Amino acid sequence: MSSDPTAAIKVPAGASAPAASAQDSATPSRAGGIKVTKRHTVTAAGSIAVLIVFLAAWQWLPGWLGMPEFILPKLTTVVQEAGHMWSTGNFLEHFGYTALEVVLGFILGALLGLFVGVVLGLSPTTESVLSPYILALQIAPKVAFAPLFVMWLGYTIYPKILVALLIVFFPIMVNVLSAIRTVDPDMVNLVRTLNASRWQIFRLVEFPSALPSLFSGLRIGATLAVIGVTVGELVGGNKGLGFLLVDAEGQGNTAGVFVAITGLTVIGIAAYAVVVWFERRCLHYIPKASVTTV
Repeated sequence: MSSDPTAAIKVPAGASAPAASAQDSATPSRAGGIKVTKRHTVTAAGSIAVLIVFLAAWQWLPGWLGMPEFILPKLTTVVQEAGHMWSTGNFLEHFGYTALEVVLGFILGALLGLFVGVVLGLSPTTESVLSPYILALQIAPKVAFAPLFVMWLGYTIYPKILVALLIVFFPIMVNVLSAIRTVDPDMVNLVRTLNASRWQIFRLVEFPSALPSLFSGLRIGATLAVIGVTVGELVGGNKGLGFLLVDAEGQGNTAGVFVAITGLTVIGIAAYAVVVWFERRCLHYIPKASVTTV
């Protein structure tokens, strides 16, 4: 007797194989180990179409509207200026300088926000004492601090990092504080019944529960870090994309301004993408919604 369990299934001669069910046709295929679904394909095609329309409008719409180049240069003009700045203007050096400031400001701001958020979340008394001062620091415009930091620390990398740190700190701190305060008390009590120490309660229950909110704050902070560094470079910088932006503006080089803005946008997108990648790696156990209402 054959050991193949499918041997007992006979298909009559001339009969075609059963058609794939609707569920089978909807099963995502794999390309290189990555799930590829029809929805992903449509999303990617839509994004590419929007990009093409945007670039085409940038190229031809200013000419159709009779807009002069010094107000809104064409896409090709900006690309030519980018090539010129790349070859003669040390664009890559300034790009790397700004990227380094963004990374350092973001990491330091995230660590400080995480630490303060945990401390305030675990100690309501400490929050009552410090919250007015933290709120006042957040309300104070960060642009006003940039000249002060330049006066204290000079035209170095540190003022830009400090401005980015201040901007990144608050959203991460608030998210972590709220998450620590809303931890399920039943879970905490369950771990306490197992004679867990205070550190074990934090490590096993409170910190994992705060991770989704932490990454939400990190997403916001990744974009705000670019803003903070740019403000610092605009106020008192001799290197970086913010410096290139001010230099191009002083020369009336609108295309150069667009090149600097594009560079800053690329840094922000890269920082955000890294945070999303880490979030997916750390929170892979959290189920994602598979049903949409749109």
